[in-house]
Amino acid sequence: MNIKNINTKSYFLGLFLFLVGLSLFLLGADLPIFIKVLYLLATLLSGYHVMYEGFVNTVSDTKARKKFSPNIHLLMSLAAVGAILIGKFSEAALLILIFAGAHFLEEYAEGKSKREITKLLEMNPDNARIVRSDGSIEEVSVDTVQVGDTLQVQNGAQIPIDGTILSGIASIDESAINGESIPREKTTGDNVFAGTINGNDAFTMTATKTSDQTVFSKILSLVDQSQNNLSKTATKIKKIEPIYVTSVLILFPLVMLSGAAAFGWSFSTSLYRGIVFLISASPCALAASAVPATLSAISNLAKNGVLFKGGSYLSNLADLRAVAFDKTGTLTKGKPEVTDFILTNDVDKNELINIITSIERQTNHPLASAIVNHFPEAKPFDLEVETKIGTGVFGEVGSDEYLIAKPKAFNNVDQELSEAQIRLASEGKTVVFVAKNDEVVALLALMDTPNSAAQNAINYLNHEGIETVMITGDSKQTGEAIGHNLGIKKVITEVLPEDKVQVVNELKSKSLMTGMVGDGVNDAPALVNADIGVAMGDGTDVAIDVADVVLMKNDLNKFVTSHRVSKRLNKIVWQNIAFSMLVVSLLVVLNFFGLTDIGIGVVAHEGSTLLVILNGLRLLRG
Repeated sequence: MNIKNINTKSYFLGLFLFLVGLSLFLLGADLPIFIKVLYLLATLLSGYHVMYEGFVNTVSDTKARKKFSPNIHLLMSLAAVGAILIGKFSEAALLILIFAGAHFLEEYAEGKSKREITKLLEMNPDNARIVRSDGSIEEVSVDTVQVGDTLQVQNGAQIPIDGTILSGIASIDESAINGESIPREKTTGDNVFAGTINGNDAFTMTATKTSDQTVFSKILSLVDQSQNNLSKTATKIKKIEPIYVTSVLILFPLVMLSGAAAFGWSFSTSLYRGIVFLISASPCALAASAVPATLSAISNLAKNGVLFKGGSYLSNLADLRAVAFDKTGTLTKGKPEVTDFILTNDVDKNELINIITSIERQTNHPLASAIVNHFPEAKPFDLEVETKIGTGVFGEVGSDEYLIAKPKAFNNVDQELSEAQIRLASEGKTVVFVAKNDEVVALLALMDTPNSAAQNAINYLNHEGIETVMITGDSKQTGEAIGHNLGIKKVITEVLPEDKVQVVNELKSKSLMTGMVGDGVNDAPALVNADIGVAMGDGTDVAIDVADVVLMKNDLNKFVTSHRVSKRLNKIVWQNIAFSMLVVSLLVVLNFFGLTDIGIGVVAHEGSTLLVILNGLRLLRG
């Protein structure tokens, strides 16, 4: 059984004993000693870990910082001890129970457990097929591959190491590295990366790096490094805690001395008033200022599809001054769609659509499904299809031959289509031509288009004065076209994962609270390195594991909602802090004039605590 479970069970046992003692007291049982023992046991069982943190952590923090660094647990412990010393066992137990309960809730909200990266590690290539000098092929551990070794990559297999293609042509899914949604066609001399997935054609390659130098291994090391260097962002109350506690401890003896000097208190009265001051200044309401409000906000957002892995992330979200976005699957739908279909005048549109969909249904071309899905009313039929990687897809209909291919496969193109191709390409779109008997008769333009919520989110952030940045592995044309359409302030294209981390670090170096929003394995290092990492719920498990916030259903409107709730949360927390400190100040003043005692102090504290909690619970609405 771990320490946390022991502390929790001990707390509830203490709560039970307190309720038993309180019940006996209310029923008028003539068992004063027994009831006091129950209260004392309740205080010790429920608060021993609070007292431990109060005294032991104060000593260790003071040694580490070489400066007196008390915490709020110390003040609470001293208040409870003071109440016990003057015989107020029930008040001591009540104070400890409330504070310890809030302490457990805060630990639960913060979520101290480390995020796992085992799924990312499992994606690291293990084996490689090495081609020996005699032409034989042997499967070996990827760790044994050396620079210059010749490797065979089978169709559908994961590329084991960074290198260059030696022979063959392949269509490679590089989304794990650069986030690019459209597979890239590569041939002899082109670079390939470990962790990416080969298409349907085998090829041979030459290793240019060892396994510990690959781009994918850099992703692993960056995530691991950032994971081990995560620091818990302090809540607003934590930031003022040492100042508050130190001030109260300094004032404690001064209250006793000033009371004796100014009001003629006797030693016993001074001691009593000093302890009343300590209890009056104890931070019951202050401790409840943030936790219930934060839990309410987290619960509200969870119901609306936003999961936070700690209260501090929600609190800090309102302070964001810059947000970096991945493109594919975050700002865009993650899949290409047909955006333009242009034909020459002498072509039967319906007939051509039927032919195009008939051809694309039988091919593994990366854009085939997007084209087929764009024409749901088409009437496809069976025909012979031949795919030639590097050229295009051929299909014969009667005596006519049709070719669907990229523009580079054609020399003579109608001027109207040629001009349209140049214009569409400048907008970042992928263009394919359709030719009938070597004459280009139509073009199709495809693009990974922005999702419906992206525009609203960017508009909101720009209105809030938050810098927006898009970082993507896409080409300059494609990336800037998307960024311009969305109104993003800065677009950085053709980047690898380590470049994304660098962008985040540059934003942080300007003293900007920086967020990163992404969905892929390639986003994981940047998500961890950002002050607040936000993962899209439909993204990879790795991105979700390492992020601080998860937006379900890839809805960036949830990000806008979260930011608004965060601002409201911080407003309510500061309202609670101001109110709780006002109550403390009033009780302290009344204590000097002898108008309060421990009973009044406890009632006032618990009443203010209740109001503070209710104020925080308002965040459950809306």
